[in-house]
Amino acid sequence: MRRPLIAGNWKMNLNRAQSVALAREIAAGLNGSLSADVAVFPPAVYLDAVIAADTGLAVGAQDVNENADGAFTGEISCQMLCDLNVTTVILGHSERRNLLGETSEQVQRKTLAALRAGLTPIVCVGELLEQRQAGQTDQVVLEQCRTSLAGLSAEQMLQTVVAYEPVWAIGTGQVATPAQAEEVHASIRQWLSKSFSPATAAQVRILYGGSVKADNAAELLSQANIDGALVGGASLKAESFLGIIRATETQKVA
Repeated sequence: MRRPLIAGNWKMNLNRAQSVALAREIAAGLNGSLSADVAVFPPAVYLDAVIAADTGLAVGAQDVNENADGAFTGEISCQMLCDLNVTTVILGHSERRNLLGETSEQVQRKTLAALRAGLTPIVCVGELLEQRQAGQTDQVVLEQCRTSLAGLSAEQMLQTVVAYEPVWAIGTGQVATPAQAEEVHASIRQWLSKSFSPATAAQVRILYGGSVKADNAAELLSQANIDGALVGGASLKAESFLGIIRATETQKVA
């Protein structure tokens, strides 16, 4: 069985002191007992502070540039993240795709750069509301998978996490029903099986993201192909984030 992963994306929120305090409060609430892997993703300027707090939580970045160095004002490289002991990075989040125009081709280059640097990429895919209403969910999501994960070897795919986040459910309070989420997760896993191998597909973790909260996490995480959650707003309060983590306790893990 795949071990659940609960990832807290703090986006452009909190200050330095609040970020450190939140990481410490989450770690204290876990009390050393983990039924899931847990990672937090502070704003880039606070990565070093949260890592220095030495909470035992995995700490990741919200984005990275695909280039090793150069004239890319305001950007951050994989090497810089590794220098801070960052372990993972979110790529292709819907807010970057839809607000900043990031393409799947860019996500693919970032994914390969992250893997070369030894970082774990969490590659996000998901459809807009109008695309779901038009019956295009699988078409859109699987095309994002094909392009964003192009050129990966099976070994690299095993080091990669996929996150399905329907854009219409992010920060809106709307949540895909467990059946809706499971249907897309199953389609992604089937695509992984065909594109890599059934054995590879069986091991890759696929997270759900989109208004996940403590009160809906257990039902979502009970689905066969949902292996954890990419959490936004609910990760900004320790109590609600811990509630989501605890929802994994009833799930079977390796």
